[in-house]
Amino acid sequence: MASAAFEDSDQLKSVKASLEPDYVPSDDEDYMNEKQRNYFRMLLLEWKKSIQTASSATLQSLQDGPIREPDLNDRASSETDWSIELRTRDRQRKLTGKIDSALRRIDAGEYGYCEVTGDPIGLKRLIARPVATMTVEAQEAHERREKISRDD
Repeated sequence: MASAAFEDSDQLKSVKASLEPDYVPSDDEDYMNEKQRNYFRMLLLEWKKSIQTASSATLQSLQDGPIREPDLNDRASSETDWSIELRTRDRQRKLTGKIDSALRRIDAGEYGYCEVTGDPIGLKRLIARPVATMTVEAQEAHERREKISRDD
């Protein structure tokens, strides 16, 4: 795991060096050109790095020792806080998998295109949600089908 983080860090440095500091993809450019792919790669790698940093801090706090609150109410409050923290870390662990998948799609040249329709997802959507795999329309249709099957 440490070597993967090291590789990600090296890749992040090289990607940042290839982009201007204030670069933001625009609709005036060819869709998913090299500059845009590098921008999204940088966004994803920075996001992954921040998740890993937060996870390391949580792990360190857990290793520091058990909750030692003398008052039962304080202890219950602390345990609730830890429960919420651990659920957050679990969600972020799953998000890290989605980030890795998006990075693989960038390398394969598939990033930015809907996995259902093949249409461009759109820069605004990808900036808002870099791990998106579907256009807004395809995502809405997917969620409607999901809701209908849940209701049955």
